[in-house]
Amino acid sequence: MKIIAVEAIPFAIPYSKPLRFASGEVHVAEHVLVRVLTDDGIVGVAEAPPRPFTYGETQDGIVAVIEKVFAPQVIGLTLLEREVVTSRLARTVGNPTAKSALDMAIWDALGKALQMPVADLLGGYTDRMRVSHMLGFDDPATMVAEAEKMRDLYGITTFKVKVGRRPVQLDTAVVRALRERFGDEIDLYVDGNRGWTASESARAMKEMSDLGLLFAEELCPADDVIGRRWLVGQLDVPFIADESVPTPADVTREILAGAATAISIKTARTGFTTSRRVHHLAEGLGLEVVIGNQIDGQVGTACALAFGSAFESTSRNAGELSNFLDMTDDLLANPLQISDGYLHRSACAGIGFEIDPDKLAHYRLDRS
Repeated sequence: MKIIAVEAIPFAIPYSKPLRFASGEVHVAEHVLVRVLTDDGIVGVAEAPPRPFTYGETQDGIVAVIEKVFAPQVIGLTLLEREVVTSRLARTVGNPTAKSALDMAIWDALGKALQMPVADLLGGYTDRMRVSHMLGFDDPATMVAEAEKMRDLYGITTFKVKVGRRPVQLDTAVVRALRERFGDEIDLYVDGNRGWTASESARAMKEMSDLGLLFAEELCPADDVIGRRWLVGQLDVPFIADESVPTPADVTREILAGAATAISIKTARTGFTTSRRVHHLAEGLGLEVVIGNQIDGQVGTACALAFGSAFESTSRNAGELSNFLDMTDDLLANPLQISDGYLHRSACAGIGFEIDPDKLAHYRLDRS
């Protein structure tokens, strides 16, 4: 079970429509497939989605740091030395999705070596998760129509609505339109991606106070220390910290500062090893947890599903596991299927997916 090679393969798959939110927009999934090879022929696989407007990573940067910095530090280690891997990767500042993909590829290889699903190695709580779908910026009628489509085709009844535009009524009108169309048939929460000020956020939440929201997420920047604390203190729904909590230490700081009352765990950002630490921290602090989405493809979604289904607290709320539906294609030999509002995890060893070699050959960017 010794690691003998690490590969970072850039690939690009277009989205069927741009995904728009306060901190940017995405037209193409320009991701990196990370593969860990062992001396007994096992290959572990995961995916790194660069988000330069959130964490500063680019596709080229992820490939470079994995090949030139991280690979030399982990080659020669065994799949069981995950804490050694974590310690060595921590020497390098930043690069969260590159580190996370490498971590999850090692877990995938370990699960295959032990002939066990990674979800069972992590905790094995359940075999499924309810799915929450993200609705990006558009006019109310279009966003209502998308919600109808997701409900009718996939049985999804939980929606995260992207907000953060100005004036705030552009977004509060959307949330109200969704509630008026579906009534109590659906659950709704909002995510500002730090787009509003604290005062704008307070005004928007007051306008939506009768709409029965589950959560509010990152409505204003965490850097607005006093304003954020003032905002969170007056809300009657949990305030989710997402971009502001990329590490366990950040979770601790935000919660102790009164700047959040719930957290989003994204395996694309904290892998399995650090996500487990964040989960246990949240459990000890009594925080609600949502499994978030880094606009992952199906590989990243399978990783999030494996982790989210492993624990009771992470599977309690619907997980953000449907962004791959907006991609024109993907890399899996057996695509993920959302049915009756749920995704079921694979019972196969590892994370539980296989890469279609023809699709990878078609979409990879490092070979002409």
